[in-house]
Amino acid sequence: MHSIIIGSLKEVSRDAWNSLQGTQSPFLCYEFLRALEDHHCVGPARGWLPQHILLYDKQTLVGAVPQYLKTNSYGELVFDWAWAEAYERSGLDYYPKLVVAIPYTPATGPRLLIAPQAGREKIARQLIQCALDHARQQNVSSLHWLFPHAEDMQHLTEQGLLPRLGCQFHWHNLPGEQHYRDFEDYLGYFTAKKRKQIRRERRAVRETGVTVKRLHGEELNDAQWRAVHRHYSSTFARLGGFATLSLDFFLEVSRTLPQQLIVMLAEHNRQCVASAICFRDHDTLYGRHWGCDAHFDKLHFELCYYQGLEYCIEHRLQRFDPGAQGEHKISRGFLPTPTWSAHWIAEPRFRAAIADFLQREIQGMERYIASLKAHSPFKRVD
Repeated sequence: MHSIIIGSLKEVSRDAWNSLQGTQSPFLCYEFLRALEDHHCVGPARGWLPQHILLYDKQTLVGAVPQYLKTNSYGELVFDWAWAEAYERSGLDYYPKLVVAIPYTPATGPRLLIAPQAGREKIARQLIQCALDHARQQNVSSLHWLFPHAEDMQHLTEQGLLPRLGCQFHWHNLPGEQHYRDFEDYLGYFTAKKRKQIRRERRAVRETGVTVKRLHGEELNDAQWRAVHRHYSSTFARLGGFATLSLDFFLEVSRTLPQQLIVMLAEHNRQCVASAICFRDHDTLYGRHWGCDAHFDKLHFELCYYQGLEYCIEHRLQRFDPGAQGEHKISRGFLPTPTWSAHWIAEPRFRAAIADFLQREIQGMERYIASLKAHSPFKRVD
């Protein structure tokens, strides 16, 4: 077997990349990652330089890793700014570094993409070793695997990477073959106080005269997409950030991933006034971005949570990952969920210091997650 590093997905065919397990995720498929490159959402100007790993058995692609050389920590959502500052104070360079991640997307999923017919254990070990070898060859400060799922995380820690624990808030459908019948059935599992709160919030939106449509990507016209991108961009402008995903990016993925892209579109007096952008795979809805032209009471909750919950229930999806952060999600049925990352640090002294920090951070995060579970809105079952 042999590996290569490519600077663009143009160097591999769509069919070969999408034949790997894990690329069924909307964020790991060729169409999504290639659109980021083609529309300059990643690249030198953004501090995300593609350096994807491909592993071949003769002429057959058997494994891949979505990897980027980073010159900043923007868009990762696993925060290491303090590590970078410590390096700077010590007279060392933290950047560039390498990350295995989906740009601007804190969604847990596979990070080791492996051909179905290949021996998974062997290929996983080789891919991780390829990444470590490349990090050493490039003389970077560190290599970070962000939001890998449990199986990949096990492989990473077995090869010596340092685990880091985080927390998001996810919704789950009923277990097994059961499903919530509809939104009212879902609310029936809540305590009376929390159930009344949600009904009151949804009623507040209706009373403003706002109506909401749920549209798949292919169903939006160009004018609607311009409005959606305006909403998305305005959120970053208000927070002092920069909207990295272009209108052309969204237009392309709406064509190439028409059923995996969903928009909750709010209208008032026949004008598009707010929207929430989501993606989905076979069992999970992912909330990604939201924005608005004007404030409407409780509209954020309606677009970003309740519409997505209704979509999941109607389509019998098992999980709703609405994005990073937000303890306010708990009262709406999104419960604390562990997330992970794994880290290789080149400099031995910093590796020891960061390992000690992460061990203490994990203990604190475990206590934090346990304490949040006490605030579940669901009725207690004795």
